[in-house]
Parts: sequence; structure tokens; C-alpha cells
Amino acid sequence: MRILSIGHVLFALTFVFVGVLCFITGGFTSIYQGVPRAWPDREILAYVCGAVSLACGAGLLFKTTGAWAARILFAFLLLWMLAFKVPFIFKAPLEEGSYQSNGENAVWVAAAWVLYIWLASDGEKQRLGLFAGARAIRRAHVLFALALIAFGFSHFAYENLTTPLVPAYLPWHGSWAYITGGAYLAAGLAILFDIIPRLAAALATAQMAGFLLLIWIPLLASGHADEFRFGEFVATCVLVAAGWVVTDSYRDEAWLMPKRAQT
Repeated sequence: MRILSIGHVLFALTFVFVGVLCFITGGFTSIYQGVPRAWPDREILAYVCGAVSLACGAGLLFKTTGAWAARILFAFLLLWMLAFKVPFIFKAPLEEGSYQSNGENAVWVAAAWVLYIWLASDGEKQRLGLFAGARAIRRAHVLFALALIAFGFSHFAYENLTTPLVPAYLPWHGSWAYITGGAYLAAGLAILFDIIPRLAAALATAQMAGFLLLIWIPLLASGHADEFRFGEFVATCVLVAAGWVVTDSYRDEAWLMPKRAQT
């Protein structure tokens, strides 16, 4: 096995999980949404998603297949976002939901991109500098930052949907949508402008993990989770793993300053 980080393992395992779900349900999981109902051979495409997720997730765990798995998964997730998610922005540019939906996909695209860069050969980094060169990792970070900013605005725009999910035992119950939204915005801007980016990425990922632990897992355990909420649980698992990968990509930097400030 060729394990690059804990995030690498978690990201791989979540995609194995997603792939298995696609085959069990015979449909798209929550991370593969946006396909029009009239799309030809829609069911076949769902199985393709399952096959790619399962094969690439497993492939990421082995030295002989890791580079190819990262390459294929990055390309597949990027093409999926461009084909089925970005069009929402053009159709409804003033609706925050369009950016929220793209933001989720952008997070796992950014994580797959990081793994692809880590595992790319020297020749590939020279030939495909835009995607695998020395500055490519910064592009993945920017994509992650823009996703966090979209998440932040969505917490403000959809406060009425976010607040009911907050556990009743937490203090300042009505304020958490704004607190978490502001935290996402701050983290996204910090990464975008390269201000304590490692800490910002870690805190944003910790916040995603907090949603998983405080909201989605308890809902599943209660037996009251419908299909939508189960989908949110799956998507949040992938978001946490992806955020961990992006945070790991800052491992050579200090927590309180960017690497260039240390020299």
C-alpha cells in the first residue's frame, strides 16, 4: 500500500462506500446529483458512477494503482461538475443553492486533485503543468476556498433550513447558522488569500466533522433519517474526508503562517 496521509485513506474508503451504495440502490448517491430525468440510459450512468467510485477508491490504497486511480477519479469528478453542476449557475445565477451544490462537488474535486498531484510522475508534471505542475496545488486550494465561501453564504441564505438541524441542547440555538456560515466565509477567505491557510483548512474540516457528529449520525441512530438526510450523511462523510486531504496538503507549512513567510 502507498498511504500518503490519513486523509488519503479516509477519502479512498468513502469512495469505496459511495461505489457500493450506487450498486446497492441502483441509483445516484448524493454526491452524483444533477442528472436530468430525461437523460438517456440514466440507470447505466448511475452504475458507471458506482464502478468508477469503487474502483478508484480501492485503487487509491495500492501503490501499483494509486496514480491511475487518482488520475481517473480527478478527471471524472471534474467532468461531472462541469457537465451536471456548473450549468445550474448559468440557469439560476442569483440562487445561492446553485453555488452551494457546486461547492460540494468542488471540495471532492479539490481533494482528488491534491492526490493526483501527489502521485503524478515527474514527466506528467511537466507535460500537464496546468493540472499537475508546481502551481497546480495552489489551484486546488483556490477551488476549495471558493467552495467554503459558497457554503458560508448558503448558511445565511438558507438560515431557515439550517437552524432546525441544530441540536436543541446547544446554547444560542438561533445563532448557529450565522456562526457556522461566518466561519466558512472566514476560512475560505483565509485560504484564498493565503493567510494561515493550514489552520483555516483544518478548522473548516473540523466544522464539517462537527455537523457529521452532532447532526447526521444522531439522526441516523434515531431511525428518523429519510432518504434526503441519509444522502446528506453520505455527502458530509465525503466532505470531511476531502477536507482532510486538502488540510494534509499544507503539512509542510506552519499552522500560523504560510510557508513563504517562514523563509
